[in-house]
Amino acid sequence: MSAGADVAARPVWWRRAGVRTWGGIALAAVLLLGVAPAVLSDFRLNLLAKFLCLAMVAVGIGLAWGRGGMLVLGQGVFFGLGGYLMAMHMKLSDAGPGGVPDFMLLYGDGVVPGWWEPLRSPVVTVLAILVLPAALATVLGLAVFRRRVRGAYFAILSQALAAAFAILLVGQQKVTGGTNGLNGFRSFFGYDLADPVNKRMLYYIAAGVLIAMVAAVGLLMRSRYGELLVAVRDQENRVRFLGYDPAVVKVVAYAVAAAFAAVGGALFAPVVGIISPADVGVVPSIGLLVGVAIGGRATLLGPVLGSIAVSWAETSLSEQFPSFWTYFQGALFIGVVAFLPNGLASLGGAVRRRRGGAAVPADGPGSDVRPDDGTAGGVPADPPADPPAASAADTVDTAGRHA
Repeated sequence: MSAGADVAARPVWWRRAGVRTWGGIALAAVLLLGVAPAVLSDFRLNLLAKFLCLAMVAVGIGLAWGRGGMLVLGQGVFFGLGGYLMAMHMKLSDAGPGGVPDFMLLYGDGVVPGWWEPLRSPVVTVLAILVLPAALATVLGLAVFRRRVRGAYFAILSQALAAAFAILLVGQQKVTGGTNGLNGFRSFFGYDLADPVNKRMLYYIAAGVLIAMVAAVGLLMRSRYGELLVAVRDQENRVRFLGYDPAVVKVVAYAVAAAFAAVGGALFAPVVGIISPADVGVVPSIGLLVGVAIGGRATLLGPVLGSIAVSWAETSLSEQFPSFWTYFQGALFIGVVAFLPNGLASLGGAVRRRRGGAAVPADGPGSDVRPDDGTAGGVPADPPADPPAASAADTVDTAGRHA
């Protein structure tokens, strides 16, 4: 191919994958950090902060499910772990040094359990939120993926964990508040939650954390690990034959998704003012997955936009039509899966294909990233029929290829 033809084949700069990705993140930052606080009331801004906390879970689901092929139906477990750890710290902080949370005086014997005591420290609480859910996901992931459990079996197992976790919380009323959960928080790391200024500060924290998560996942998707994760999703046995352990690759994505969900839950508790078993069970976990599927599970911003849109629609429609929202959510999910299996993010590509025929590549699980080197989704094209022997340095690229 001549140099002129090669230049003509390259997309214009604003259509390049990197420009679209980082341009979209920058636009989201402007909207969330600049426009939304200027135009929304304090009530609506606090409501948006709640949606952003749920969107953090969606970012992790997009990585684990959209890129890794793991249908995670139990992210409520990690969301709840983060939420309850933060709620426990806030209850202890409100009780004062050596004090006892109010619900323990009401339901229990007035003695703080020993495993609660370390959470009086803000540093220990933050470390626990970041480490414990990721460690639990690592242990569960290694136990499951090393036995090559995947697909529907993994989905059912993760859903069962969410159900068991919710039942455990309900049954331990003396230390978890039971069905009422933990609520009535007065402060957040020393800041008065009744102050509107501090409420707005919580919104900025949630928005900033969400943007950082999206940027981190964007870097992961475009890294060699991202290529390997897609390769495991599409051709797990081939990656295993090349010398990699697919279980380790999956566990990393699963642990990152768990950490994101825990951080979302930790911010959800002070933003909403309550964390309960109703927020962490099977139904909330499936609701988070629905938002990701509707937005576009394999795209970078699709899970975030889908989660926020579904949360907003649920709040708006459930206020006016309490008995109608569930049917609307189900119909929307069925419609998207039937006609847009890659989510609403693939709608633009579907329209372009109708107008331009086969000139536009089909949207696939990795079609959200199209680097300039002719690859799709950060995964190199298929090798020739008789490829040369690959060196050790080339195995990551080879593993990332589609079969």
